[in-house]
Amino acid sequence: MVRELAAFADFSLQVFRDVVLGNPTYVDLILHGPYTLDVHNMGLVDERNAPNFYDGKVRVVDFEGREICKYAPAEYREHVAEHVEPWTYLKFPYLKKRGWKGFTEGLDSSLYCASPLARLNVADRMATPRAQVAYEEMFSTLGAHPCKALLANHWARLVEMVQNAEMLERYCADPEITSDRYRVLPQRITGEGVGIVEAMRGTLTHHYTCDEKGICTSANLIVGTTNNNAPIQMVTKKAAQALIGPGREPDQGILNMIEMAFRAFDPCYSCATHSLPGQMPLRVEIHKGGRPYRTFER
Repeated sequence: MVRELAAFADFSLQVFRDVVLGNPTYVDLILHGPYTLDVHNMGLVDERNAPNFYDGKVRVVDFEGREICKYAPAEYREHVAEHVEPWTYLKFPYLKKRGWKGFTEGLDSSLYCASPLARLNVADRMATPRAQVAYEEMFSTLGAHPCKALLANHWARLVEMVQNAEMLERYCADPEITSDRYRVLPQRITGEGVGIVEAMRGTLTHHYTCDEKGICTSANLIVGTTNNNAPIQMVTKKAAQALIGPGREPDQGILNMIEMAFRAFDPCYSCATHSLPGQMPLRVEIHKGGRPYRTFER
């Protein structure tokens, strides 16, 4: 399976080269379209500042390449806080030591992206050789590291795919992973735990406390889309303002280009905004006493 995944990663990269990089209009849209933000970058790295999706420290680098902070999972509350707005249930994380400064861009901003592109922006290198080649090709083409062109998130996913295929090959030969100790019960209950990993959507922080029986007493999650919430709002607004104006009514083509702004962050959004054969199905079921009571359908 690893060999098949490696071949699929190579195939996907080549499709990207042929279809996207082979079209000057697409390249111009990536580099010069309204899909850029001057906010900072967050991602998990190993001791050599290479992407590590499972273990390591969180590194935050500004959009000019300077390291702002680097912290272990248990230290996240010293570096990240969450702002609340009355018009949404989703919070807006920001760099705590800088304080909440609103939806602002610039070197003094406290906002950051925690996306596939952000992970490569905070990395000095990739962890595997073939991924390193793809990484160098990507940033040499984009012309900057870090890169602010948010549509390059899709390209970054392909580079990460190469590294993941190479890492899987190593894991297949790892005696710890391939041993029969696939379930390890804890010897004691510590009462608190923090874990940080990377997902396709971005950095995931999970913080739990429990009682002496191991029953959860509190939980705080800062997931990928939450980390990216402020940048998603900002770039969607920027794209709308750039594309809609006097004499330019928001037809379906313009709306699609506005949607490109937030789809770049989150593959879950892409799935949620598409349905074959092209109609968005919506079905709401109300249950009363454990039984279906009313159904609303679009």
